[in-house]
Amino acid sequence: MASLQASCILFAKPSKLFTYHSFQVSCNAKKASSQDVETSQGRIDRRNVLIGLGGLYGASNLVSNPLAYADTVKSESEKCTDPVKPDFKNCGTAYAENDPLNINCCPPDSDNIIDYELPRPPQRLRVRQPAHMVGKEYIAKYEEAVRLMKELDKTNPNDPRGFMQQANVHCAYCNGPHEQVGHKGLDFQVHESWLFFPFHRWYLYFYERILGSLIGDPDFALPYWNWDHPAGMTMPPIFDNPRSPLYDAVRDPNNRGSAVVNLNYTSSEPTNDLTLVANNLRTMNSEMITSVNNTLQFMGAPYCDGSNPRPGMGTSERGSHTAIHIWVGTKDKTEEHKYNEDLGNFYSAGRDPLFYCHHGNVDRMWTIWRELDTPVRKDITSPNYLNAQFLFYDENARLVRVKVADCVDQEKMGYTYQYMPIPWLCYRPPKEEAEAKARIMKKISDIPNVAAVLPITLKNTVRVLVPKSAKGKVSEQLVIEDIERDTTKFIKFDVFVNDEDEDFEALDRAEYAGTFAQVPHRTKNEKSKSSISLDLTQLYDNIDVTDDDTIVVTIVPRSNGEDITIGGIKIVPASSESNDDY
Repeated sequence: MASLQASCILFAKPSKLFTYHSFQVSCNAKKASSQDVETSQGRIDRRNVLIGLGGLYGASNLVSNPLAYADTVKSESEKCTDPVKPDFKNCGTAYAENDPLNINCCPPDSDNIIDYELPRPPQRLRVRQPAHMVGKEYIAKYEEAVRLMKELDKTNPNDPRGFMQQANVHCAYCNGPHEQVGHKGLDFQVHESWLFFPFHRWYLYFYERILGSLIGDPDFALPYWNWDHPAGMTMPPIFDNPRSPLYDAVRDPNNRGSAVVNLNYTSSEPTNDLTLVANNLRTMNSEMITSVNNTLQFMGAPYCDGSNPRPGMGTSERGSHTAIHIWVGTKDKTEEHKYNEDLGNFYSAGRDPLFYCHHGNVDRMWTIWRELDTPVRKDITSPNYLNAQFLFYDENARLVRVKVADCVDQEKMGYTYQYMPIPWLCYRPPKEEAEAKARIMKKISDIPNVAAVLPITLKNTVRVLVPKSAKGKVSEQLVIEDIERDTTKFIKFDVFVNDEDEDFEALDRAEYAGTFAQVPHRTKNEKSKSSISLDLTQLYDNIDVTDDDTIVVTIVPRSNGEDITIGGIKIVPASSESNDDY
């Protein structure tokens, strides 16, 4: 069995992800120029890596950055005691931002709940293919399955296997209708916690089985949108045909066709496609590897019985996952679409068939991350995680109860992913040039000390001097705390360290530290506070801080900066956060 190997990162064990090919790359850090990259085949032009294996242009024709890490440690009084459960019987109003919606997201009622048992895995696993590479026969089969699912909306609107009923699953679990069992008024929420990956894996599992059942094909598998590879960084063409049941008109028309996705979405797009691809690869490497120091940083914060919803997102959820949602969703802001429907809002996201293809790749990221040979533990062993429950209707229209524990290994669920090369595995920004370091040091006399400017509202770009915790090249993290923002707006700012540039479009540079971002969402209060930690270990490898007592922190507002106030900025020693309890 082939396995993917690289000198910068190894896979812990041979994986069926890589059954069909091997992909070897050396991540040597020799730097001849910013346009060169070392590979096992020798030095190649950096732009060829950006264009991709197979080529961006040769391909078939909610937002935040992974380096930002919200503190997920609960106080002793908030420690988990029992797994969280949805109250399926008492289904109420759905909300977008803080507004009640005039729609019914609630599923058909049933008193007969069956504890679901996974079927015996087939001898041949269902294989999910990259959407930009599927053939005509598959497309015809996929379109017919979705057509039949949409036909159920007309013949029997209460059939839980119908397309709108399936779309409403996401609305009910994400926009407020479901509450926690035994906690009146406390939402059950599957985003911004360790339930994010398991819930969506189960959701796609039943959606996929329903489609297969409708066309009589138990081997049918959903495609995945391969947006982490340059060849897949445009909307898959099969979803962009107005005559197809896979099409959805409620999308941003500017992001159709050859438009390159932005995995670090902001209100203004970089003008150069190569810059976008470079930023995307940088984002993926960060959220999957360099910014993940413990299990919960990737998976999300603990969420248990009686907990407040949305305790904290993992790196992938708040990174590429949310960026794609916002990038695809409409921006027209008419009365009909004032919440960035369809993919741009959780209540309507499932109405776009592209949602399930997008989440196929999100699910694939969980699978890849579990195979990475890094020091981070990949499994959460807490019963409060493993015994958390969801309710779905299966392909036979039976209401079934499932647990997180049964979805951790996707091969036991009967499917795997077709191999694609992973160019972001060893993707690193060019190291800072000595001349750039000299230029920023000359500006220090004009930069205020952080203590003199806080608290500060991000109406404009902010540059401050922040003392290091120790002199030299040490392991440290940047903490930005008491971030108060309006929860009803799209909020985003980027962070750079020792950056003398005034153009902050490119993220593919040594000085880029990370991002804070939020998608507008429902909360009890319009204003909210939080803190983030940005790991500086990899960044320090790329810039020279050996003799420095201070560093220059630059914060660049990207969206609604006037609604963001920062109360504290400091450098502290990096600590390996223990998650032994989980």
